[in-house]
Amino acid sequence: MRTKERYDAIIDYFERAMPEAESELNFSSPFELLVAVILSAQCTDKRVNMVTPTFFATFPTPQALAEASVEEVYDVIRSISYPNNKAKNLVGMAKMLLAEFDGEVPSDIEQMMRLPGVGRKTANVVGAVIWQREVMPVDTHVFRVSHRIGLVPQSAKTPYAVEQYLERHIAAPLLPKAHHWLILHGRYTCTARKPKCEECGISSWCRRFARLEKNSYLCR
Repeated sequence: MRTKERYDAIIDYFERAMPEAESELNFSSPFELLVAVILSAQCTDKRVNMVTPTFFATFPTPQALAEASVEEVYDVIRSISYPNNKAKNLVGMAKMLLAEFDGEVPSDIEQMMRLPGVGRKTANVVGAVIWQREVMPVDTHVFRVSHRIGLVPQSAKTPYAVEQYLERHIAAPLLPKAHHWLILHGRYTCTARKPKCEECGISSWCRRFARLEKNSYLCR
């Protein structure tokens, strides 16, 4: 199957099956989303959503967070993975927002990446969700799913390589939504340990499923 055929078929399916795909993190401002995405690194959205109501009530603004001690932030996020580093980064992020960006999350991806705790994936997520930036954030779900179903070659061994490949093959206006398509597909259907191929709507175009079918046929 040609790459374009696979992309066309899979995108067509997602557009019909998930027309309103969006983040499952709870937030009400760019600042809150940035905090939530920082907390979500190596952690589930479900766990983050359990913590952020208390976090945002305690530290409702960048100024409140900047004035907090790392220990105070740690106490609120202690159930999140890597709470020590994240507490330090969150306080540092808030201080930089105040010092260099007038307390506002910058809409420029490169400027956002200067903030403590904000890597390329985090900046791309916030940019795509808040400002509809035409970028492809690559987290563990996107990385795994795009390889498994055949959207990227096995030679794309880094998140950045996957990001570049997906951005070349998906129409730019669709990129913010396509990011959520791949995340949600990986979270609920194409799961890491036991993908639900029998109920998957894109198995006909999936590279892994085709390989399994071929091996099954040869073993008969």
